[in-house]
Amino acid sequence: MTVRPATTLRREPVTITVTGAAGQIGYALLFRVAAGAMFGPEVPVRLRLLEVPDALRAAEGVILELEDCAFPLLAGVEVFDDANRALDGASVAVLVGARPRTAGMERSDLLAANAGIFAPQGRAINDHAAEDIRVVVVGNPANTNALIAQSHAPDVPAARFSALTRLDHNRALAQVAKRVGIDPGHVRRLSIWGNHSSTQYPDLSNVTIDGVAGHPRLADETWIRDEFIPRVAGRGAEIIEVRGRSSAASAANAIIDHVRDWAGGTAPDDWTSAALLSRGEYGVPEGIFCSFPVVSAGQDWQVVPDLELDAGARKSIAASVDEILWERQVVQARGLL
Repeated sequence: MTVRPATTLRREPVTITVTGAAGQIGYALLFRVAAGAMFGPEVPVRLRLLEVPDALRAAEGVILELEDCAFPLLAGVEVFDDANRALDGASVAVLVGARPRTAGMERSDLLAANAGIFAPQGRAINDHAAEDIRVVVVGNPANTNALIAQSHAPDVPAARFSALTRLDHNRALAQVAKRVGIDPGHVRRLSIWGNHSSTQYPDLSNVTIDGVAGHPRLADETWIRDEFIPRVAGRGAEIIEVRGRSSAASAANAIIDHVRDWAGGTAPDDWTSAALLSRGEYGVPEGIFCSFPVVSAGQDWQVVPDLELDAGARKSIAASVDEILWERQVVQARGLL
């Protein structure tokens, strides 16, 4: 463990635990959090990093860089290889570290391997995190990893767990803005449904541009089917092909957006997307993490109610939900929930 001295604080800092902290996403995330991007310029933060033993040295190097930035809001940073210590007192847990899928690895084996990571982290959250803990699961398969972690934290309200689909949401916003010829800030009420995978359903049926629905450039069903949905769902693979590495910076940005809107509230005329534990909304079976359109008033996420979904949308959502149900069945069959 490496401990660095705290700065002089203006108020009690928010303790944020980041797992897989020495990886690409962690590296892209930590400096922005320390600079105030997640909670604003008046809120100090304390970072607690979790890494596997082989990556502790790299994480210590990240700490040296954080020190060298002299962030006024950084109240302290520590690194651990023990989840119980890393999550002690955490108000925000960003679970990034996960087992990647390797060549020849079946998805069922990937799910089982990740249970060995997320189940202990769920128990550590249950036993050691702060009462106001918020958990966002980033490591893939994110929806089912969130279910594994949540199921091992029985004393924490299920609404405090979510899986990240804000990256998919942001990707979809960008494609809509590009199509219309505006910047993304003019686009509202877009939704991501289902799994954080290639089966997700990016939904344009409620989108408004500057408060007006029904933009003609978004009514082209051929573009939606053949370009928009495949581009959003396959954007991660596209970035790997072009860049040679995964989309770490945009993922880090999406994490910041997700936590900021969760803690600070969404805009009154808009919503975002996050995967939550279903309570049967929109016919999604209970007990799986599914992405929905959501809002926050600074407390728990709430699913946006009473949206109209046509037959095509329901079919696409059902296909993605079927994939999540299969993932749950795999981990249940192996006794991992």
